[in-house]
Amino acid sequence: MTHLKRCGALLIFACSALEAQPGPEVSALFSKELADLPGKEALMLKVEYPPGSVEHVHRHNAHAFVYVLEGSIVMQVKGGPEVTLTPGQTFYEGPNDVHTVGRNASATRPAKFVVVLAKNTGAAPVLPAE
Repeated sequence: MTHLKRCGALLIFACSALEAQPGPEVSALFSKELADLPGKEALMLKVEYPPGSVEHVHRHNAHAFVYVLEGSIVMQVKGGPEVTLTPGQTFYEGPNDVHTVGRNASATRPAKFVVVLAKNTGAAPVLPAE
């Protein structure tokens, strides 16, 4: 299994949602070691929230840059405000942030976004919140 497929499989497993709601669908798009930052890599993911999708509380131990492609999503990190994002809007999570809210704002329409993670090479893209 390639590194990119392993990351995608880990992320799908780690992003399983609460039992009553559909979980996110995650696809790994691109992975690249960052030659000028030894021990670091970039991982680009496409995340699709089906209608009513809710994520569990988690963290990334990475810099995470979110860009909304379609629909509307609700995001929040511990201590920060809850925000609703629409296409073209962005969101940032730092290495020490705990992602407390991640959900589709709609119960009837899907939402899609891209996440770029700058993380330690080979590290899991999603970790349980501590």
